[in-house]
Amino acid sequence: MTVQYAELGRTATALAVGIERAIVEGALAPGDLLPTVRTLSREAGVSPTTAAAAYRTLRQRGLVATHGRNGTTVSPRPPLAGSFDSAPAAALRNLAGGNPDVALLADLRTVLHRLEPTPQLYGGVGNRPSLLARAADLFAHDGIPAQHLAITGGALDGIERALQAHLRPGDRIAVEDPGYPPLFDLLAALGLVPEPIALDAYGLRPDALAPRLGHVAAVLVTPRAQNPTGAALDAARAAALSDLFDAHPDLLVLEDDHAGPVAGAAAFTTAHPGRRRWATLRSMSKPLAPDLRLAFVAGDALTIARIEGRQRLGTGWVSHLLQQVVEMLLADPATPDLWHKAARSYARRRRAVIDALIGHGIEATGDSGLNVWVPVPAEAPAVAGMAAAGWAIQAGERFRHRSPAAVRLTVAGMAEDEAPAVAAALAQLLAAPRRRSLA
Repeated sequence: MTVQYAELGRTATALAVGIERAIVEGALAPGDLLPTVRTLSREAGVSPTTAAAAYRTLRQRGLVATHGRNGTTVSPRPPLAGSFDSAPAAALRNLAGGNPDVALLADLRTVLHRLEPTPQLYGGVGNRPSLLARAADLFAHDGIPAQHLAITGGALDGIERALQAHLRPGDRIAVEDPGYPPLFDLLAALGLVPEPIALDAYGLRPDALAPRLGHVAAVLVTPRAQNPTGAALDAARAAALSDLFDAHPDLLVLEDDHAGPVAGAAAFTTAHPGRRRWATLRSMSKPLAPDLRLAFVAGDALTIARIEGRQRLGTGWVSHLLQQVVEMLLADPATPDLWHKAARSYARRRRAVIDALIGHGIEATGDSGLNVWVPVPAEAPAVAGMAAAGWAIQAGERFRHRSPAAVRLTVAGMAEDEAPAVAAALAQLLAAPRRRSLA
């Protein structure tokens, strides 16, 4: 389909709404190149200033991305209703989804029949004090200050509220490269500018981060189970990063401990009570169940107050039914055993895949979490070739800013004895006779 820009509107607002409608209706697809400002102004019959203002509005909302001389394109996954990611074919073994293993999640049926809901009215207590106490214990166990706590509708909800508490459109935020695509989408929707920082096996590299800290308003750290590389902080790296952050007291430091106790790595943190702006988020999605949509947030008093204040103006609170379910599961003596089992199972699956790949001379990383990250000469042929062999894997393009090409394999739902077949299929694709087609 083509877009008749002359029909979209004569004001910046109308033009932006018209382009948004074209994206929703499919006339413009993710990645499509849009006209230059000069061309848009001519085709729409508006001034270049009006056309530029329309693009600025769309960019601030995360609908389009500007690439300098390479022009403006529709964002890879614009924040609109509708699906911009296709699910793998049913015939393929799915190693692309990023989901935890259902067999290693909490069985909600064990607690749902014991729920004793009481009506929660407007103006009541937002968070269950008894659940906050359990959250405080979890954080304190890992050396994370827990004097001030909030409960949000998942980790990304908490990150969004923390960012909105301190940042404004146009602010820059240091992010991991490669990193988590929904976070990048969220930053685009908020009008924030990502500053990609290189990683190693221990997370953000201090030598890459230090020169940028004077130019960013915030930094996001994944302390373990980094998605997609599996990087995890150790004590030395946590201390080095903490020292860097302390030299910038107005910096907002966010830690996304999304996998928590099932990450398969010890918990290390950069947080301490003296930091001015910080928040550590721990989701219950991977440890308990994604559908619970609940995360605990520890942070400084002002950040937590702003998160809760903004929450009251929107959703109000996280459902007490969900809070009660999480509290009952945390109180269940079987839950720690389930977490240990999950952490060990994910670790064995990661190790099986990595060892099998190494056996074929293929580099891979995945020291914690649910994923293994495999550098490849080119992503699209690797994904297509693996699909032809019966395996759905994830191209690394949406995870990357400046880091080299790679693919992500989610090992959470695979069996250990499948690892040799996965590695053999990828090795065959990357073998010398076919390397030219992947270059």
